[in-house]
Amino acid sequence: MASTTATLDLPVPPDRVWQLIGGFDALPDWLPYISESVAAEGGRVRRLRNEEGGVIVERLVAFDDAARSYSYAILEAPFPVTDYLSTLRVREVPGRSDASRVEWSGEFTPTGVSDDEAVALFHGIYADGLAALRNTLADRAA
Repeated sequence: MASTTATLDLPVPPDRVWQLIGGFDALPDWLPYISESVAAEGGRVRRLRNEEGGVIVERLVAFDDAARSYSYAILEAPFPVTDYLSTLRVREVPGRSDASRVEWSGEFTPTGVSDDEAVALFHGIYADGLAALRNTLADRAA
């Protein structure tokens, strides 16, 4: 298995960040390259559509509102991996209740590409996603 993690500190309280990103069906609210999310199976499955019209189907496998985290698996996607499991988590920056540390991590088995290529793909997705989160929060604060 390969894995990667992207982390971003934000000058925003963790509860406020979690309010924006904590819903499993909330990606279009903060991630511009996901244009649509349709919930199914009582909210445990999301069918995402990206800017290019590609479809990604994911299943929620763990949710902890108190710990501000959820984990999900990919059921269907155009990515060169299997056994994908990812976690999105919001924590308080140690010693700072007014700041958040957002962590997006994943592990997966590359198929048809090297571990390094798969890691680079998902690290880029996570890092770009966290940058989009920072921009969304900045736009909402303005």
